[in-house]
Formats: sequence, structure tokens, C-alpha cells
Amino acid sequence: MKGYDLVDSVLIINRDLTELDLFVKDFLSIIEKHSDYLIVSGFVSISTGRTRATEDIDILIPVMNKKKFEILFNDLIEGGFWCYQGDFVENIYSYVKEMQNIRFAKKEQMFPNMEMIFIDKSKKAKYYEFNNPQKVKINDFEFKIPPLEFEILYKEKILTGIKDIEDAKHLRNMFKEILSEEKFKKCQIVIGEELENLKMK
Repeated sequence: MKGYDLVDSVLIINRDLTELDLFVKDFLSIIEKHSDYLIVSGFVSISTGRTRATEDIDILIPVMNKKKFEILFNDLIEGGFWCYQGDFVENIYSYVKEMQNIRFAKKEQMFPNMEMIFIDKSKKAKYYEFNNPQKVKINDFEFKIPPLEFEILYKEKILTGIKDIEDAKHLRNMFKEILSEEKFKKCQIVIGEELENLKMK
């Protein structure tokens, strides 16, 4: 059994929800009321069947003004989360404005945590994946990840760590029947530009 189905462009993963899934689902139930988002990196591979541990889940969020962030922040606090960077919006928003990452976990816990990565059009690779999401569904939990082809190439060409290469290998093997060479070519252009930008820094 291949472990998934593709129904109306939605990846249906055939497994039960884990505690980590439920943590992400709880967090997204709040995020979705205030912002669009994209789940990226390790959780993409884990959610699609790769067995490995992770302490943080990366989520892309469009940078927002202070008022909008304040409403989101207060809703997360009321929803049972706390922020690593502090308790007050006045202090934390400086991270948001500068597009620095911030983290949230369940109250009285350190892990797992959600790492919020703020983006705008200047973050071209992240902006591309954000605007080309792939929907995934596990039981009643639906969420968005990057195009599989983008995620694979990003891990192989940009991140290149041992976990990243193994993640990419898992995605290639798991979804070999539906991966698109045309999409790989489009994503390769974006990844190539990102590599050139990194070399110039």
C-alpha cells in the first residue's frame, strides 16, 4: 500500500493522527483565523510518513502590522500557548517587523514548538513556495505544505544537512508516482536564484 491518495489535488495521508499532529492542528486552528500560512521543513516529511524526531515545526507567515499581530498574539495566549521571546507585544513585535523568527509552545512546555518565520516578497524562494501550496489531509486535519518538488530541491540544494537529505529521499520515494518533472524545472529556477543570492552574501 502506497500510504496516500491524491484526491482533487489534495494529498490524503493514510494514517492516524499523532500527538505532534494534534499540536500543529491546535496551533493552526488559531493561525487560520488571522493569517495565511505554510508549514515547511521537517514536519513535511514527518507528516507524510518519515519516522524521525523533531522539536520544532517551521511555519511561514506573511509579515503583518502591529495591530494585526497583537490580535493574533493575544489569541494564541488565550489558546494555551506562550512565546519564547516574551510576554508583551511591545517587545515581541520588533522581531516581527525585522522578520526575525519567534517561537510558541504550549504553556509550561518547551517542546514541541512552532517557529514562526515571517516573509514578504523580498524572500523570493519562500514567497514562491508560500504562493504555490500543496494541501495535505490526515483524517480531519487539513493543512498546507510547499510543492513536493520544491521541498525536495530545497533540502537537497539549500539545506543539505544529513536530516534534510534523508527527508528529501523519503519524499522522492514516497511520492515518486506523482512528482512532476515540469514542476521540478520551475522550482529549480527559483532554487538556483536562491543559491546565487546566498553566494553573494
